[in-house]
Amino acid sequence: MIKINENTKVWITSDTHYGHKNICRGVTNWRLPDGSIPIDQTRDFDTIEKMNESIIQNINSVVGQDDVLIHLGDWSFGGFENIKIFRNRIVCQNIHLILGNHDHHIENNRGDCQDLFTSVSHYNRLTYKKKTFVLCHFPIQSWDGLNRGNIHLHGHVHLPTNLRFGKGKKMDVGIDGHPEFGVYNMDEIIKMMESREMVSDMNFDHHLDDVITDDGRKRK
Repeated sequence: MIKINENTKVWITSDTHYGHKNICRGVTNWRLPDGSIPIDQTRDFDTIEKMNESIIQNINSVVGQDDVLIHLGDWSFGGFENIKIFRNRIVCQNIHLILGNHDHHIENNRGDCQDLFTSVSHYNRLTYKKKTFVLCHFPIQSWDGLNRGNIHLHGHVHLPTNLRFGKGKKMDVGIDGHPEFGVYNMDEIIKMMESREMVSDMNFDHHLDDVITDDGRKRK
C-alpha cells in the first residue's frame, strides 16, 4: 500500500516507452498488411530523440523534485542502459513503479536498477485524500473495492484520449491518451472520477449486488 501525505502533489502516467524505436512514426519498422505505417499505433515524431525529449519535458515541466510520480509500467526500451538514462533525466526524486510486461530488466533487478525507484511492484494500492486507487499495468475487469468507490488506474492498452475511460471508475492513464502527451495530476483524476458510476466491466458481477450478511451489514 502506497500512503502519501495529502499535502504532497501526486502525478501518474504509464507506457512512456522511452527509447522505443518502433513506436516512433518517423523511424518505425512496423507495417500494416498493405505496407503502410500503423498511424494509430505510433507516435507523431520524426526521431526517437524528439520523442524522448518530449516525454522528459512534459514530465519535468509539471512534476517537481519533491512531488510523487507513479508510473504504471513499460518504462523504457532500446537497451538496459535506457532505464537509468531516463530515470536520471527526471527531476522527481520519488517514483513508484508498477511493473509492465516490458520491464523485465527491472523485474529481475539487473544491476540493482530497482534502487532507482522508491518502490517497485506488480500491483499496488494508493490511499490519497480519502480515496483508494487500485494500481496495475494491466486493466482489471473487476477490481478490489469497486463497490466501495475504489478507482482503478492502469496502462498497457495505449487507449486514445476519447477511449481512456473504462466502465465505471476505471481509466487508462497512459501517456498516449493524455490530451497533451503528458502526465495526470491525481487531484484531476479524483475530479474526473467523482460522478462516474460504480459499475463493472463484467456483464454479471455479484460484488455490486445489495447483499446483507447475517449481522446486518452490506457484503463487501
